[in-house]
Amino acid sequence: MKKLPFKQSGLVWLWLTVVLLIIDQVTKTWANTALAPVHGGPIIEVMPHFNLNLAYNYGAAFSFLGDAGGWQRWFFTAIAIGISLLLLFWMWRTESHKKLSNIGMALVLSGAFGNLIDRIVYGYVIDFIDWYVSIDGYHWPTFNIADSVILIGVGLLLIDSFVNPEHKSKPKKDENK
Repeated sequence: MKKLPFKQSGLVWLWLTVVLLIIDQVTKTWANTALAPVHGGPIIEVMPHFNLNLAYNYGAAFSFLGDAGGWQRWFFTAIAIGISLLLLFWMWRTESHKKLSNIGMALVLSGAFGNLIDRIVYGYVIDFIDWYVSIDGYHWPTFNIADSVILIGVGLLLIDSFVNPEHKSKPKKDENK
């Protein structure tokens, strides 16, 4: 891989990262004030099976390690920083016309930054999107916009790996010659 100038690299897609990061942070700020317990902690029913309900996630996905005593905050912060640096490097080395992979990386980067900001500023991630099967039944873990764009970004990267594989099958050399 060669080094690419900014305008020819996937870094030109960082505008998408910034736009989604702003949307994520604005919605989290709204949720943290409008749905806060100080306001009675209202749960807003948007439609059947979908509420807005404030939750603080001290762990990772599905509150993994959420009650680990505090060390997980810095562990997940370090992971998010590492993934973000890796994605920035990967975008820098990817040609800008490779839209699917660059958009996927921009989305994952946006979500990683969004949740990273929460961890550094608050010590937890602000979640507020609540999908469920029945009001008294199964609820999926509450999530946020950052989580959503990470999921979509990873999906795009997976699709890209099947649609645009970098390593095409090469015929094997005849070993008898």
